[in-house]
Formats: sequence, structure tokens, C-alpha cells
Amino acid sequence: MTQATWSGVEVGGRPQVSPWTLMIFAASLLIMLTFSEGWVFPLRGDANNTAFDKLIPLGYLPAYAAGAMLFALAPVSTVMALIRQPFLIALMLVVGASIFWSTAPDITARRIVAVYATTLGGIVLGARYRWADLAEVFATAFAVLAVICLLMSLAVPSIGVMHELFPGAWRGVWADKNAMGGIMTLGFAILAGAAMLNPARAKIWWPFAALAVLLVIMSTSKTSLVSVILALGGLMFVAIVRRGPAVSVASSWLAVLGLVAAMSVALFASDMVFKALGKDATLTGRTEIWAAAMHQIEKRPWTGYGYSAIYDDESRWGPRAKIVKEAGWKPHHSHNTWIEQWLGLGIFGLAAWAMCFLQTVILAVVAIYRDKGAYLAVPFLVVYGVTSLTESVAVNYNDFRWVIFVALAVKLCWPDRNVRS
Repeated sequence: MTQATWSGVEVGGRPQVSPWTLMIFAASLLIMLTFSEGWVFPLRGDANNTAFDKLIPLGYLPAYAAGAMLFALAPVSTVMALIRQPFLIALMLVVGASIFWSTAPDITARRIVAVYATTLGGIVLGARYRWADLAEVFATAFAVLAVICLLMSLAVPSIGVMHELFPGAWRGVWADKNAMGGIMTLGFAILAGAAMLNPARAKIWWPFAALAVLLVIMSTSKTSLVSVILALGGLMFVAIVRRGPAVSVASSWLAVLGLVAAMSVALFASDMVFKALGKDATLTGRTEIWAAAMHQIEKRPWTGYGYSAIYDDESRWGPRAKIVKEAGWKPHHSHNTWIEQWLGLGIFGLAAWAMCFLQTVILAVVAIYRDKGAYLAVPFLVVYGVTSLTESVAVNYNDFRWVIFVALAVKLCWPDRNVRS
């Protein structure tokens, strides 16, 4: 790890590990690995063993405690960093207020606590670390997960490989191949960013980035593979722009033209895109879910139905039952981040999320020209933004994708000069 991560002293010009900084790093890694949920599926298995259901929520408590500890160590700087993300604060306030109009207030109340604890984990990481150190905290977690997925798929194929649906596709320690593919795509973005931010250890991080790509390939998820290419493109764009002013201007214009071209292909040659991805026009049934969810949103557009209150409602007449009936299958979420926020939090929650995301993206674009942190933020946000169109990846409790987004959103507002080792 970098000096700020691992040590507070130098001996003979070389950083030395101290127990204190090692404890801080371990707490940060605990947050990441716990919220990765890589331990949940091996406990439940394909049979979805409910014997562990009461124990699984307890498994997140160490991460909650680690986040609280890191906050207690630096409360002032953490709050100062947070207030620079006012839309994140607004979003969390809407989440908390949604208990008053939730269709399942007991479920919403429990999950408000969980999402607040999860969000706190991201805030403290973004406020505590410099860019290079933050990248290596994230990269270490993904490296650990990548190695475990490789070993699980090779040594314990009964868990690591799918057998009935998509036989032979690797899933590592998650329930299906698309989950591993999506997470390892983010892993590639993070590991590659860590290599660029820490040249002295690039020889460590690039092989792990390659392992993440291998796992994406073995998952057979074409969408994830396309996302890897987009993440690599984002990383290369940052590297090119930072070569100098003239190159920066030329590459920026080329990027705009390329984006316009890509959007044109998506709009006017969508059949070709679907065929290349092995998808149908419904995106494996997602469009039916979106239409059904929008019909429910029309009934309560301003407030929604409460945070995380819809998809665990087993009643025959609730909004979930109507979505299931219209879509023709039982989704666990809306498979679209933007619809999910509107459905649960209403127009104000959707607006707060949209402004939080927009602020973060704008700051990341500015960072391309001013801050080396763009090597970490831009590839991740490219993948995260694309994923948000087909999956619900924002404001999720006990989810390290949300932790990473929050950490980057805060860090983009909190330059390295504000961080004290």
C-alpha cells in the first residue's frame, strides 16, 4: 500500500507499517468485503437455504461498526467533506422521510438504518484517503474477491459454476453469472485505476485487472465484456487528455464525436446492438418491468411507495403483485436505477439522485483536466452509469457498489490537500 495507507513513519526513506495505520486499512477493507456480499451465496447455496436468513443481517454489523469507528476518528473532516455533496444529503433525507408514506413502514425503517450505515461507509472512505490510497483500498478488495472467485470456480464448481441455467458459466461467489460479470467489470475499472495512480505497484495491479477480465469472459456475460471495453476506453481517454493541452483539446473533440456516433448507432441501429449483445428487444424482459413499474408510479408520482418497500411486499393487491402480473415474472427490483428511485422515493427522491449523479459526473469530467483522481473516477462512473440503465445500483443498502459511488462522489469534492495522513 502507499505510505499514507500503511504507515505514518519512515525508516531509512522507506515507509514502515504501523499497527495504527494497519488497523485503519483493515477496517476499510472490512467495509468493502462485507458489503460485497461475496459471503452470502456460499451460505445459502442454489437451494436458497433460509436457515441462515436470520443470521445474514448480523453479518453486516462489523462493517457498520467499522464505518462508525472511522467516522469517530475524524468526525469534523468527514462532515466537512460531506457537506460539499448537498444532493447526497438531500437524497438521504428523502430516504429517511419516506417512512411516513411507505406502504411497508416496518421494512422501510429497518432498511433506512442499513442504507445509512452503508452510505456512511462510503463517506468515511472518501473523506479519509488520498486518491492513490483510496484506489488501493478498493483494489485490494477486488483482488481478494477475484482470487476467491477463481479458486471457487476451479476448486468448488458446485458453487462457483452454474449448472442448470447457463451451464458452465462461472459465477464465483455470487448467485449468477451476470452478478460476477458486473462486479468484475467494476473490478477491472478499479484495479486499472489503481495501477495508473500507483506506478510503483502497477506490476501488482495490472495482473489482477487481467484476472478480472478473465473472470468476465468466463462469466459469458457479453454486456459485462462491453462494459470492460468502455471502462478501458474511459481510462485511455484520461491518459491521453493528461498528456498536454493540444492533445487534450483534440481528444476531447474526438470523444464528443465518438459519443454522438455511439448514441446514433444505439438509436437507429438498435437491432444490430441487441444482436451483438445476444439480447432481445425487451432486454431479457426488462422493458416489461419498466412499463409495469411506470404504471404504478403514475398512481403515486410525488411520493412513491417508500424506500425499499415494494419488492418484499407479498400481498396479493400491493404494487409488487401488480408489477408481477403485468411483467409476467417476479423481479427483485426494477432493473433500472432511475425508475427504482422514482418508484420508492417519488419525484423528489428521483430529483435528488439525478442531481447527485450529475454533480459527481461533472466533477469527474473536470477532474480529467485537473486531477489524477480521474484515473479512478472516470472508468468506474462509465461502467456505473451504463449499468444504472439496466440494473438498480444506487441507494442500495449493504452494497459495495453504492459504497464506491458515495466514496468517489465525496472524494471528488474533497481534494487530496484537505486530507491529513
